Amino acid sequence: MSERIVVDPITRIEGHLRIEAQMDGENIAQAYSSGTMVRGLEIILRGRDPRDAWAFAQRICGVCTLVHGLASVRSVEAALKYPIPPNAQIIRNLMIGAQYIHDHVMHFYHLHALDWVDVVSALSADPKATSALAQSLSNWPNSSPGYFSDVQKRVKGLVESGQLGIFANGYWGHPAYKLPPEANLMAVAHYLEALAWQRDVARLHTIFGGRNPHPNVVVGGVASPIDLNSDSAINSARLAQVQNIINQMKVFVDQVYVPDTLAIAGFYKDWASRGEGLGNFLCYGDFPAKGMDDPASFLVPSGVILNRDLSQIHPVDLDAPDQIEEFISHSWYHYQGGKEQGLHPYAGETELDYDGRGGVQPPFKQLDVADGYSWLKAPRWKGHSVEVGPLARMLMLYASPESPLHGRAKDLVDMTLTKLDVPVRALFSTLGRTAARTLETKLLADQMQVWYDSLIANIKSGDTRTFNDALWDPATWPKKCQGAGYMEAPRGGLGHWIVIENGKIANYQAVVPSTWNAGPRDPKGIPGAYEAALQDNHQVHNVKQPIEIQRTIHSFDPCIACAVHVSDPETGELVEIQIV
Repeated sequence: MSERIVVDPITRIEGHLRIEAQMDGENIAQAYSSGTMVRGLEIILRGRDPRDAWAFAQRICGVCTLVHGLASVRSVEAALKYPIPPNAQIIRNLMIGAQYIHDHVMHFYHLHALDWVDVVSALSADPKATSALAQSLSNWPNSSPGYFSDVQKRVKGLVESGQLGIFANGYWGHPAYKLPPEANLMAVAHYLEALAWQRDVARLHTIFGGRNPHPNVVVGGVASPIDLNSDSAINSARLAQVQNIINQMKVFVDQVYVPDTLAIAGFYKDWASRGEGLGNFLCYGDFPAKGMDDPASFLVPSGVILNRDLSQIHPVDLDAPDQIEEFISHSWYHYQGGKEQGLHPYAGETELDYDGRGGVQPPFKQLDVADGYSWLKAPRWKGHSVEVGPLARMLMLYASPESPLHGRAKDLVDMTLTKLDVPVRALFSTLGRTAARTLETKLLADQMQVWYDSLIANIKSGDTRTFNDALWDPATWPKKCQGAGYMEAPRGGLGHWIVIENGKIANYQAVVPSTWNAGPRDPKGIPGAYEAALQDNHQVHNVKQPIEIQRTIHSFDPCIACAVHVSDPETGELVEIQIV
């Protein structure tokens, strides 16, 4: 009988993910993705005031707080047909863009880079040669031999003490690592620098949202009034801080993140032919210039690419009952209409059923993959399993000449393919997924200045409005309405669907990026994106150290906390949240 590799938990992600890989010799024949925490926020939100939903929805995840808050707010605005002022739209774009840049850089250095960078190997690096390498890549000032020597001493102290701390539990010395010691030392130095950088750039959310994480948002605009003469509003000093943060973002992305990605990728070009997976990609679209009711103004267009065919973009309708459906044939849930049924989120059900749907009792060696094996549902677009995220967005930009970012996106992608000397097909791979995230960050870092300049221009013209109170009073609402609040979160298409009756939430469903990507098989046996990617050309050198699985899973940047949430295993009761 072939061996079953179990990786539980997948480390360096947000939340809890279990991967089981059925081996055929050294090759992964079948892969199974299991979210091992249970969702409950949809149930918690029933019966509550829609204007408060964002505060609860933000608690879906401690990392993706802003995007869940805004998706929730947008769902209410869509249901009520609630317009927001231009300044509010610009500020939202700035906040979302900052989330992208912060998340992508953090993911690369602190979650994904260690799949490619051997920290212990950095101890044998020559600091002078490391300095020469770094200076050949960019003008980043922290590139002297003395600087790299100091970093090396810090790492050596950790290793010799036997306490690697943040670098613990790596597969150091694994033959899959290919970087020379000098490249490893440079990457470790930038890992440490990124820790300080992310702390500084996160301040943009505190300026516009009052805090980070869980910045304040509001139905009808943003929670940050503009008054240049007030100490308690967005004033000249705070706007100057935003400009400084944008400058910090751009310099680090241009001089560290992009060069590091290209340099590291050059040693791992074999991963340009692994992890292709589904070949289907979905984008909801985002960053509107005029409003969410004008998709033509979106900076990132919406659409679906099927079978890697970039010549045809299929339209997406989040309200259409025959487009997006969630299936539970291999999930620990119960549908009134049976487990083979697919439900559109407006009609979605969240009824937990671990014991009835094949949940195995701990301790256990492997899941019952013939029945339910995950707390994630299996969303599908017109029956297709699709991938969402930076790769989907870059492909959409690459294939959409009408987008204002098309030219810049195509130039960046073509430059990367040429520099790495890989074919266009490499875009669909594990390596392509990682590179796409970096290139997207470059696009957004440049775009931040455009949005900031637009905000300043509006303020100078006398327009300081950030909130529209026209539909704030529930007395103005229809008796029943529904809306889809969607956005392109850093990890991909995020949708919150709300049904409002008599001023209260009658139904609420969130379909998040990691549900699309990490979900299990559907009734037809079609795998989710993680599963399909692992089944594509993956050999595992050492089953005790399955770094190959980590590389592909991390290329998606999993956030399983977004996809599932908490329940009491003894009573089955959901965690109760009270506001007093």
